[in-house]
Amino acid sequence: QVQLVESGGGLVQAGGSLRLSCAASGRTFSRYAMGWFRQAPGKEREFVAAITWIGGNTLYADSVKGRFTISRDNAKNTVYLQMNSLKPEDTAVYYCAAGENFRVVATTPDTWGQGTQVTISS
Repeated sequence: QVQLVESGGGLVQAGGSLRLSCAASGRTFSRYAMGWFRQAPGKEREFVAAITWIGGNTLYADSVKGRFTISRDNAKNTVYLQMNSLKPEDTAVYYCAAGENFRVVATTPDTWGQGTQVTISS
């Protein structure tokens, strides 16, 4: 099983950018589809983006499409979420997730990270 640790969260002004990283431990990282979710205060956790194990396919929530980019570096056991044109409504705890395939990671991931706080000021 893979373990996940997120980093890169912080406080930025609206319109700014952040890049989140998720470092994975475990020899089989490259076999997992990876994803990002987020949870805002008082709201349910929601899907943000996913990427297949070889990085060939990606999927985004409509709310972030065109602003966020998910990528991975299997040599570094790391998945990234580049977030541009940030809005106050992007404020949330962002969680990295892993799943045995693309469908699983976008709906019911097998493994979660501990989360990293992203706060966007207006």
